[in-house]
Amino acid sequence: MKFASYNIQFGFGLDGKYDLARIAASLQGADVIALQEVTRGFHRNGHADLPVLLADLFPDYYWVYGPACDLHLDSTVVDGRRIDRRFQFGNMVLSRWPILANRLLLLPRSRTIDKLNLQRGATEAVITTPDGPLRVYSVHLDHISPDERIAQIRYLKDRALHYACEGGALSGASEFGVSGPPIPDDFLIMGDFNMEPESPEYCEMAGRFDAYYGRTLRANQPVDAQGRAGGRASDSYTWMNPDDRSRRMHLDYGFLSGNLAPKLVGSHVDLAAEGSDHFPLWVEIG
Repeated sequence: MKFASYNIQFGFGLDGKYDLARIAASLQGADVIALQEVTRGFHRNGHADLPVLLADLFPDYYWVYGPACDLHLDSTVVDGRRIDRRFQFGNMVLSRWPILANRLLLLPRSRTIDKLNLQRGATEAVITTPDGPLRVYSVHLDHISPDERIAQIRYLKDRALHYACEGGALSGASEFGVSGPPIPDDFLIMGDFNMEPESPEYCEMAGRFDAYYGRTLRANQPVDAQGRAGGRASDSYTWMNPDDRSRRMHLDYGFLSGNLAPKLVGSHVDLAAEGSDHFPLWVEIG
């Protein structure tokens, strides 16, 4: 199974051109896709409805969208009915297989005074794969503060690791006369974490590196797929400044639950894709 994560920067590439088709082309072959910076009603891309447009580019896929930030823009009256236009900014999951349940997890944040700070979130999708049900999270963390990212990671890990206790989107479904969704233990958390390898935030997510044993598989520490697969060099990057392409950072990751780690086949970054200022991160599980 092939998974891909891509911060699409609301459709704009390194060349400053808006082009969803090339974004979709770079993701062909992925079974599950996690997208970040997916917008509705944003003036920079002509108020495009990106979730619908992206779904049209993957017509055979199931999809869910979680707008963590949702603001009223304006209203018009058409044929006597008020039409509201909203600005939405969030994460999306597309899947070749059915998405049985989903939640929008709103991550902790604090008010800023002089820098933009949007409400961030994680879109959680329970997917029925050929190997059984699996949870996939499309995540976008704060871009300003390491302290805020650490708080968001702690909250996110609590949701992922204690999913069975919380019951996911719905439990006790028999009272509604419907079947409840599965409660899978295994998960992938993919997205733009806005942190670099071995930073304090990274260690909060994956655990600190031991000088002798490295990082052992533990039930309470998600596993960095690319790091475990050995596919990340010291100069690896997933983001590039369009105005200064020499400025690069590694910000995007795919984290696996411990039980999935032995099934990891490989992970890499597609540096040939230029549909965003980020690059797609791929994870393959056998």
